[in-house]
Amino acid sequence: MSTVLTLLQAGILAVATWVAWRVIQYIRSPFNNIPGPPGGSIFSGHLLQMIDRHAWDFVTEVGEKFGQVVRLKGLFGTQGLLVFDPVALQSIMIKDQNAYEEGEDFLVTNYLNFGNGLLATLGEKHRKQRKLINPFFSTSRMREMYPIFREVAGRLQTAIALDLDKRVDKDIDMMQWMTRTALEMIGQVGLGYSFDPLVEDKPNDYGTAMKSLIPTLDKLLFERLPLPILVKIGPGWLRRRLVELIPIRPVKDWINIVDTMESNARQVCDGKRRAIEKGDIAQLGAGQDILTRLLQANMSASDEDRVDDDEIVAHMSTLVFAATDTTTSSLARLLHLLAERPEVQDRLRQEYLKACQGGDAPSFDELMELPLLDAVCRETLRLYPPFSIFVRTAREDMVLPLSGPIRGRDGDMINEIPIPKNTDVYIGILQSNRNSALWGPDAAEWKPERWLSPLPEAIVNAHIPGVYANLLTFFGGGRSCVGFKFSQLEMKVVLTTLLERFTFSKGDAPLYWNMVFLAYPSAHRDDPKPSLPLRVNRVKAANV
Repeated sequence: MSTVLTLLQAGILAVATWVAWRVIQYIRSPFNNIPGPPGGSIFSGHLLQMIDRHAWDFVTEVGEKFGQVVRLKGLFGTQGLLVFDPVALQSIMIKDQNAYEEGEDFLVTNYLNFGNGLLATLGEKHRKQRKLINPFFSTSRMREMYPIFREVAGRLQTAIALDLDKRVDKDIDMMQWMTRTALEMIGQVGLGYSFDPLVEDKPNDYGTAMKSLIPTLDKLLFERLPLPILVKIGPGWLRRRLVELIPIRPVKDWINIVDTMESNARQVCDGKRRAIEKGDIAQLGAGQDILTRLLQANMSASDEDRVDDDEIVAHMSTLVFAATDTTTSSLARLLHLLAERPEVQDRLRQEYLKACQGGDAPSFDELMELPLLDAVCRETLRLYPPFSIFVRTAREDMVLPLSGPIRGRDGDMINEIPIPKNTDVYIGILQSNRNSALWGPDAAEWKPERWLSPLPEAIVNAHIPGVYANLLTFFGGGRSCVGFKFSQLEMKVVLTTLLERFTFSKGDAPLYWNMVFLAYPSAHRDDPKPSLPLRVNRVKAANV
C-alpha cells in the first residue's frame, strides 16, 4: 500500500512541477507584449481554431486585425508566433532557415506515412535528397512529359462526356474527378503506373489508400502527439505492436493505409527496376516517368551517391501524396471560381481555342505563355492556397528582425523579437498572399487582371521569399515544393482540356469550403464529405 501511495505522490508532484514550469514559461514569455487574439483553450490554445473546418473567419481576422506578427497560444500553455512580415519571413525561410525547421511531430508523422523521404528529413540529408530529385521537375523535364499530361487529360474529357450521357440532371461532382485525375497524372508522370483508367470505374488499392490518408489523419490530431516519444522505444517490431494494440478505429485504419501505400510503392519500384535490368521496352514504355529516370540514374551512380531501395520507395510515396491532394484542391477551387464568373470562363475558352491553330493543341511553351490562363492560375493560388500555414520550430535561440517596428500591447514600439529555442513559428501563407499593405486594398478579391499589368511596387520590393510569383503558396528556401512547376502544368492542361468541351456553372448545392489542414469543398456547410457538385454542359460550338 505504501508503495502505491509513494508512486501516486510522485505522479502528483511530477504533474504539479510540469504545470508550475508551464506557468512560469507563460509569465516570462517574450511574446506577452505582442498583439494577438483573445481566448484559446488551456490545452489546445488557438490551434483548433486555426485548423477547424470553419476556420476561415478566425484565420482571415488574425491576418487583418493584429499586424504582420501575431502572438498565438499553442498546446498546453505554450506561445508561438504567426508571421507574415516579409523581412521576418526572409530570416525564417532563407537567411536562418537551418535554425527554423519542421517540428519533430511533423517529421515523425511523415516518416511513418512515407518513409525516409523529403518530408521526413532535415539538414544535409534533406539537401542531398533535393539535389537528387530537383532535376526531374525542371522545365525541360516538364516539356518532355507534356504529352503524358495531355493524354491523361484527354481521358478525363472522354470520361466526363460519358458521365454526362448517363445522367438525367447535369450536376457532376467535379471534386471526385479532380482527385482521380490528379492521382492518375502523378501515377503516369511520376511512376509510369496507372492508378485509374478514368473512362471506367476500376478500384485501385494504392489509390484508395492515398485518398484516405488525410481524412484519417484529421481524426488523429491529439493521438499523434506521443509519436516522437513512441518511435524511440525499442526496436521497430515492438513499436509496431504497441500501435496495433491501440483500440481506436482511425489508428487501425491509418496502419492499413500506410501498409497498403508502402507495399504497392515497393511493388511498382521493384517491377520498374527489373524491367530496366532486362531492357524490357514494353514494360518501360516511353521511359519518361520520374521513377524510371531516377532508378536509371541511381543504378549508374557511384557507391557514394547511390541511395537504397527504401529511400526510393519513400521518394515515390512522398511525391504521389504531395502531387495529389494539393493539386486537387487548386483545380477544384479554379472550377468553382469559373462557375461563378462565366465571363472569365468564356474568355479563357476563347484564348485557348485561338491557340489551337488548325485543331492542334498548343505546344508546351505556347500553353504556359497564355496570359489570361496564367493570370487565372496565379490569382487562384494567391487568394486560395491549399495550405494556409506552415509550422517551423526554432532549433536554437534566435532574434527575429522586422520590416518596421510594431506597437506592443503596452504601447511601446518593438523593433525585433527574441525567439526562444523550441518555439513554434507559424508562417502565414494565406495572410502573406492577402497582405493588403503589399497587394493593395483589393487584396482579398479574386481579380486575375492584376497579373496582366505590373504588380504593385510594394509587393515587388518586399522580396517575399517564395519560389513562385511573390507568393508563399509553394513555400520557399530549402524546403520549397520541388513540384511547383509540375502543379502549374497540370492545372493548365486539365483546365483547358475541360473548357475546350464543357461549360461549368453553379448547381443546386450551396457549396462550402473547409479549411482543416488542406482546403477542400463540400456540398453543404454541415457536411464534411469532399464534394464539388457543378452544373456541366457541353460547349455547343464543339458539336459533341
